[in-house]
Parts: sequence; C-alpha cells; structure tokens
Amino acid sequence: MKVIPEVAATDETLRRLRQRIHAHPELAYEEHLTSALVADSLRSWGIEVHCGIGGTGVVGVVRAGTSSRMIALRADMDALPIVEANTFEHRSRVPGVMHACGHDGHTAMLLGAAEYLAATRAFDGSVVLIFQPAEEGKGGAAAMIADGLFERFPVQAIFGLHNWPGMEAGRFGIAPGPVMASADRFDIVVSGDGAHAAMPHQGTDTILAGAQLVSALQRVTARGIDPLDSAVLSVTSFRGGDAYNVMPARVDLCGTVRALSHTTRDFVIASVHKICDGIAHANDVQIDLSWRGGYYPATVNTLREAEICRRAAESVVGAPGVEWAPPPSMGSEDFSFFLAHKPGCYVWLGNGPTQGGCVLHNPAYDFNDELLTIGASYWVRLAESLLNKV
Repeated sequence: MKVIPEVAATDETLRRLRQRIHAHPELAYEEHLTSALVADSLRSWGIEVHCGIGGTGVVGVVRAGTSSRMIALRADMDALPIVEANTFEHRSRVPGVMHACGHDGHTAMLLGAAEYLAATRAFDGSVVLIFQPAEEGKGGAAAMIADGLFERFPVQAIFGLHNWPGMEAGRFGIAPGPVMASADRFDIVVSGDGAHAAMPHQGTDTILAGAQLVSALQRVTARGIDPLDSAVLSVTSFRGGDAYNVMPARVDLCGTVRALSHTTRDFVIASVHKICDGIAHANDVQIDLSWRGGYYPATVNTLREAEICRRAAESVVGAPGVEWAPPPSMGSEDFSFFLAHKPGCYVWLGNGPTQGGCVLHNPAYDFNDELLTIGASYWVRLAESLLNKV
C-alpha cells in the first residue's frame, strides 16, 4: 500500500467530514447543505469554484502550469429515501433519508484529493472536480451536461469511482468496455370488460392476460438473448382487483429492462412491444405500454482510459490490489451520460464484506472509512499521471 503520506495525515479529518455528510443526507436536487460544504471547502484551499450547475452541482477547478490539457474527476452527492437502521453516532439526522450508497464517502474522497492537488499543483493543466447532484435515478449528470458543463469545462476525459461492497476493502476493480447496464422503466395497463368471477365468459380476463404477460416477457431474455450477452427484464409490480368475486376491468404492471449494449436494449424493447400486442389480441383485451423517463445508458469505459486508471490504482495499492476486467454489474449509473460525450473510466473500490446489511441501498449500510485515504490518493495519482509535467 502506497497511500500518499500527506493524504494519510488527513485521515481523521476525512473521517469526520464523511460522517458529517452522512449525518445530514439530502435527496436529489436538494443537496444544498452538501453543496455549500463542498464549495466552502474548495474555496478555503484556494480552488476556483462554480456553483448551481445542473441545479445543486458544484465544480472546482485546480489549475497549474501552462498546458491547456483538462481532465475531470467526479463524485456524486445525493442520498436515498430510506429509513436508516444504524444506531452509531453519525447516523442520519433526517427522517426517511440516508446515505445508503456511499456518496458521502465519494464526496469526502474527492475533497481529500482536491486539498492535496491545490497544495502541491504537481501537474501541468487543469483538474476539474465535479460534485454531481441527483445520481439516484434523477439524471444529475445529464442535467449538468444540459447546463453547459462541457462547454464551460472542455475536458479531454472524465473519471468516476464507486465503492463496491462484496469486493475486498481497498481492492480496485477496473475494466474496459461495459461495466454497468442501461436501465429503462416501463408501465403496462391491461384493460377489458369486468365481470362476475362466476361468469367469466361475460367479460374479459385482465388477470389472466397480465399473468401471461409476466410469463411471456421472461422468454425475451431467457430465449431471445445470446447466452454470452447480458440483459435483465423484471416485472416488479402487478396490481389488479380488490374483491374475491369480481374480475377486474384493469390490471397494472411495471418493471425494468437492463442491458449492456444498445443493440441488446433495442431488441428487448422491440420484443416487449410484440409480446404486448400478441397477448392483447389473443385475450381480447387492450394493452397500453409506456416507457417512463429516466433512462440511463450503459456505462462503457474506453480502453486507453481504463489502462491509465489501472496504472494509477497500482501505484497506490500495488498490482495484486487491482482486479482487471471483473464481470460487469447489471446495476445502472448515470456516469454513463458523461461517457456518452467524453472518453473515460468508471472504477470500483472494494468496500469489504457484505455482512450486517452492508450492501448498497440497504438500511444498515455504511461507507468504509478505511477507504478514504486510498480513494483520495488514487484520484491524486490519476490526475498527476494524466497531466504529468513534461
């Protein structure tokens, strides 16, 4: 382990900072206290600060030398609408809101790197520090882009990091290509003629049609997708009827589609439409399919940037501490919006075992503070290697 000594010396400060953010979580686009804390910290270190990008986003710029090269490092800031089950001192003070995904740790690690980069400026170019709002399903990355992020800060590449429960603490997972899936959400309404349950021939059975939909939709990924490819289609809600003796006139379903490539995603979406049309015709019901907003593309790393991240991580934790090309996750991440515009890489940093509910989006989750100086050191080494002095 080669954590930067000056960063290691800030360990206790970073722990207090992370736990302070954890105790005061804020939902998407409501990160006012967190944004203010970030902005005040950056200014105290002499860093140029830009606020209100994409709503509550904050951008800091650390400049050194004369080069026009510019790279971006990103951390997310928002929390989740979850009631925290933990009882430790830094547990959430906000009812029904908690940092159950580690964004408090991500913010603290990037702030730790920012302080060191501002003090040393041992690089030639500009490091753009992006503190992003609303990653959790609200598309904060897309909002920052729409607000002119890349026009104001024309970076050549962008990099992200996420803690990963289940991976050995302090171990990096880095891969070229797809690392996180796309995500689409759908709603289906099955409607027909209600009837008495004892006389089903006098109506149309929306429950039966809905059940056939649930079964048939699973065929798409089980038999329509190459076994070496990956896609997940999950029906997550089925609502219909409220009486024992009534065949309901309406059934509502919803769910998600996830895929690692645009081609696979398009195939699954087209298949869902075909199945809905077929089952509607076969059951003499009407089926209305709609796709909700909030689509996240697949997160796809570029090879050159992934290799650069690998070397930076190895400089901190050694080659044995870096897992190259781990299997992708079918979870989704709005860092994908950044990668649709710029080359870059999104890496995982092991958070340790998943015992005691320490899994993402769990009420008993907590970020592992042992990672703070490791992550901050990684950010520093990555920035310095990308903007090395000639």
